[in-house]
Amino acid sequence: MNTSALSAIDFARLERQAARTRIRSLQMVHRARLGHPGGDFSSTDILTALYGAILRVDPAEPRDWERDRFLMSKGHCSGALYATLAAAGFLTDADLDTYMEPLSRLNGHPDRNKVEGIEANTGPLGHGLPIAVGCALAAKASGAAWRTFVLVGDGELQEGSNWEAAMCAAQYKLDNLVLIIDRNGLQQGDFTEKTIRMEPLAERWRAFGWDVRETDGHDMHALVECFQAAPFAQGKPSCVVARTIKGKGVSFMENRAEWHHRVPTKDELARAIAELEGSRA
Repeated sequence: MNTSALSAIDFARLERQAARTRIRSLQMVHRARLGHPGGDFSSTDILTALYGAILRVDPAEPRDWERDRFLMSKGHCSGALYATLAAAGFLTDADLDTYMEPLSRLNGHPDRNKVEGIEANTGPLGHGLPIAVGCALAAKASGAAWRTFVLVGDGELQEGSNWEAAMCAAQYKLDNLVLIIDRNGLQQGDFTEKTIRMEPLAERWRAFGWDVRETDGHDMHALVECFQAAPFAQGKPSCVVARTIKGKGVSFMENRAEWHHRVPTKDELARAIAELEGSRA
């Protein structure tokens, strides 16, 4: 992306929105007594960059044929996704208050039949990338210009279906597909490298025929520049390894495995909000 195009983006606004999304998603988890705040926070900047500066989507025309497709493969981090969709105009703040309530549209895992802006039901890990490959193939087959972006968790890459999809994407030269890996280094219970070693992660994706870039997953400028550069190579799917921190933005949550699905107490919520509000001042 050229410098003049980047200069037109209000990065300070995106940073403020990311802080608001973290606050709102944590309030949702606290209210529901359920959720995955650690992964919500590691993925928030990625989601904010996509919906704030990259994706061609319109809440007034959520099923427009030419829209870009985004799939949240790590569907358990629905709090951040719903809060981002609300900021983009797909949901209201009142909708967010129903998060995980009985009969709410806002399930713990996103449901495309209930929420506009959701492209696929996700939650069972390893499903998002295969579906995204199908979306990208459909665009190629129909001559459509839409792009497909998919966000996966790093622990999720232990699912073999991802690697089958990776081979398929390279075989069919899906340069309209962008995979983003939320590389926070933690999964439920422990660090990923203590569970199944993933490094050198970028080289593994290159070996599968993808063009790969690594970036700071909390640097809004770097994220937007990286996403705008896709496809990184003609005839190859693009992979972004976004280096992130689980629980990013709250000192007592960062890099702590228990915050994969821990619910904050009232005091912890207040402390977290104070830190996040300070970061956007």
